[in-house]
Amino acid sequence: MKRRIASVLSAAALAFGVLGVGAPSAGAVPGGCSYASSTYRPTLQYGNTGVGVKQAQCLSNVWGGVPKLSIDGTFGSQTLTKIKWIQGCHGLTKDGIIGPKTWNVLYNPALDCYDPYPA
Repeated sequence: MKRRIASVLSAAALAFGVLGVGAPSAGAVPGGCSYASSTYRPTLQYGNTGVGVKQAQCLSNVWGGVPKLSIDGTFGSQTLTKIKWIQGCHGLTKDGIIGPKTWNVLYNPALDCYDPYPA
């Protein structure tokens, strides 16, 4: 009986792995954004530059909104607009500052925002 249960559990685990069902891997990042470690979450704001900004820009493109941001590592006006939009979609303060709460939503995108993207 124990062998049968182990066999069934192994088959189920294999099926989930093949089908891509189950918990995401620990290192999985939405959209394949890999400019920085998912644990690197500096506070960012308009005018900042660097790899953290690139990561935030890439993650924000997973969200949608037009135009897609150029991943250039410069926190300019288009990045500011996109971040404020994402913050508004989650009921966060729309200050354009990427702090812990904004990083959390960037890494855990809910693609069902009903706020129109700013023109």
